[in-house]
Amino acid sequence: MLPVFKTGGRRLTASPVGSTPTRFRQRLMKSIFYLPLLVLALLAHCLAGTDAVADRILVVKWSRTMTLFSHGKTLRTYKVALGGQPVGAKERRGDHKTPEGSYVVAIKLAHSQFHRALRISYPNAEDLRRARKLGVDPGGLVEIHGLGREFGRLGALHRKTNWTDGCVAVTNEEIDEIWKLVPVGTPVEIQP
Repeated sequence: MLPVFKTGGRRLTASPVGSTPTRFRQRLMKSIFYLPLLVLALLAHCLAGTDAVADRILVVKWSRTMTLFSHGKTLRTYKVALGGQPVGAKERRGDHKTPEGSYVVAIKLAHSQFHRALRISYPNAEDLRRARKLGVDPGGLVEIHGLGREFGRLGALHRKTNWTDGCVAVTNEEIDEIWKLVPVGTPVEIQP
């Protein structure tokens, strides 16, 4: 004889080994059916996090890196090429230095000489003050950009030297990825 259990006015009878009640079997089958869907949903959620929008860009000149952040978490880090004179902040037009300070992505250029580009808000108030003090033109048109059609085939080799006029350069494939992740108005901090 099988043991009988009372729960809330209902009688439950334990099933003999090897015998599964219909309701339990249906729930088990649903669980087995929905498990792959649950796994796919979790995977899609995790992958969706990789396409998050950047809310901050940090360029560190000494390590020649650019990192995109979203809500304090690193989205991507890229090795970059800088201006031909990478040490020190940009002071004037033509000095081949990459600026240092706080900026924002001012505009996105879909078709630039360098494939795609994110123009930053250089010169900022500090840059203008320094240029006035020195009596020089601070320059402008500082961008995070790709390599363009002519040099795109170089890919990562472009990073062997600092070659820009004061910009931050990545490969064409990288700027395509950055383009999707970075909206206009994103803060850009460039550190020595």
